[in-house]
Amino acid sequence: MNPTTLLIILPLVAGAALLFIKTPLAKTIALGVALLQLAITAYAYYFAELTPQAQFVTNIPWVESLGISYYVGMDGISLLLVMLTNFLLPLIILSSFRKTFEKPNVFYGLMLIMQSALVGVFVARDAFLFYIFWELALIPVYFICLLWGGENRNKITFKFFIYTLVGSLIMLIGIIYLFLKTDGSSFAYEAFVNLSLSSTEQTFLFWAFFLAFAIKMPVFPFHTWQPDTYTNAPAQGTMLLSGIMLKMGIYGVIRWMIPVLPDAMYYWGTVAIFLSITGIVYASVIAIMQKDFKRLIAYSSIAHVGLISAGIFTGTIEGLQGAIIQMLSHGLCAVGLFFIVDILYDRMNTHEIEKLGGIRNVAPQFALYFAIVMLGSVSLPLTSGFVGEYMLFVGVFKFNPWSAAVAGLTIILGAVYMLNAYKKIMLGETKPETSRFNDLYLTEKIVLIAVSFFILYMGIYPKTFLELSEPAAQSLIEVAMQNLSVR
Repeated sequence: MNPTTLLIILPLVAGAALLFIKTPLAKTIALGVALLQLAITAYAYYFAELTPQAQFVTNIPWVESLGISYYVGMDGISLLLVMLTNFLLPLIILSSFRKTFEKPNVFYGLMLIMQSALVGVFVARDAFLFYIFWELALIPVYFICLLWGGENRNKITFKFFIYTLVGSLIMLIGIIYLFLKTDGSSFAYEAFVNLSLSSTEQTFLFWAFFLAFAIKMPVFPFHTWQPDTYTNAPAQGTMLLSGIMLKMGIYGVIRWMIPVLPDAMYYWGTVAIFLSITGIVYASVIAIMQKDFKRLIAYSSIAHVGLISAGIFTGTIEGLQGAIIQMLSHGLCAVGLFFIVDILYDRMNTHEIEKLGGIRNVAPQFALYFAIVMLGSVSLPLTSGFVGEYMLFVGVFKFNPWSAAVAGLTIILGAVYMLNAYKKIMLGETKPETSRFNDLYLTEKIVLIAVSFFILYMGIYPKTFLELSEPAAQSLIEVAMQNLSVR
C-alpha cells in the first residue's frame, strides 16, 4: 500500500477501534501504532527524492459527479510536516504514561484519529478532501479538551469550537467558488493553481482562506480563543494544539494561498504582515506580565507564530523556508515546554511561577532539559529556533527593514519572559514546597531527551531539513511569480 494512504488509514482504524474496545492496554496500543507510524514515515523519508513534485501519490475518483477525488501525495513541505506529526505523537502519548484517565480507550482513540486527520491535511491535494481532514482534526481535540480539560472547560471549549468552525465554513465557501471556476470539474490542487482569477475574486478568496487559517494559527486579532484553551486543556491536548494543530493554518497559507492567489497575496500581504507583527509585540508584552507559566507559554506561541506568518507573506524564499523550518522548531519547543509545565503541575499542583523556585538544586536533570528547550524557544544560536528565525528575519528585512526591526522584538522580549521564568522557577534557594520535587522518571526523560536532541540537531545541522523542503518551496514561489499579474 502507498505509504501516504497507510499513514492516514492506520491511526484512523486503530483509533476508531479503541473508541469501542475497553482495554487496560489502550495507552500501549496507541504508542505501538504511533511508533509504527513513525517507522512508515522514516521509510517515506528514506525513499523520497529531492524534487518539487509530489511523491507517493494516490489519485482515485471518489465522487466523480462532484469532481471529488481521493488525491494525496507528499512533496518536501508535506513530508516535513508529516515527519513532525508522527515524531511528536509517540512523545505526546508517552508523556501521559504516568497519568490515569477516565475512559483511557476513548482518550487514546481520539488522539490516533486526530493523528490521521492531521496527516490528511498535510498530504491532501484535493481541496474538498483537505477540507474534510481539516474539519475531522477539530472533532477529536474538541472532545479531548471538553472531557479532560480543567475548570470552565465547557465555555472555553465551545468558544474554541465556534471560532474554528466559523472560519472553516467561510473557507468552504471559497473552496466551492474555486471549484465552480473550474466549470465544476475538479477540486484538484493543480486545477486551482491553473485558474485565471480577477483581482476582485482573489481579494474575496484571500479573506475567505486567510480568516480560517489565521484563526487556526492564531494570528492577532483572531487569537482570543487560544490562551484560555491552551491553559484549560489537558497537557496532551495542549501539546497537540500547539505542537501540531496550529501548523495546519500555516501550511494552508503555504499550500493553497501562495500559488492560487498571488495577486491578493501581493496586495493584501502587507495587511497580514502588519497583523502578524502587531501580534508579536502584543503577545510578548502580555507574556511578560503573566504569573501562570502555562499561560505565559500560550502567549509566547502567539508571538512566535506571528513571525512565521509575517515571513510567509513577504513572498521571499527566505521567508518561506524560514517559516517551514520554524514550524518544526516551534513544534518541538512547544511540546517540550508544555510537557515541562505538566511535570511541574504533577509535582507541585500549580503553574504559578511565584510558588516555585530552587528546583535545579533537587532536580538537576530536569533543569538541564528545561534549559535546552527554553534556549531553543528564545532562538539561541546552535538551536533549532535560531535557524528558522534568522531566515524569517532575512525575509522580512527584504520586504521592509522597519518591519524587521519591530519583528525582532520577538527574540528580545522572548528572552525577557523565558529567562525570567526559568530563573524564578529553577534557580535561587529551594523552598520547603519544592524541596520534595522528584527528578525525572524514565518516560519523562525519554520525551525530553528526544525533544532536546532534535532542538540541538536542527540548530547544528539544519541542512537535513532545508534540502528536503527547498525544491517544493522554490517551486511554489516560481508558480506564484508566473501567475502574478503585477510585475
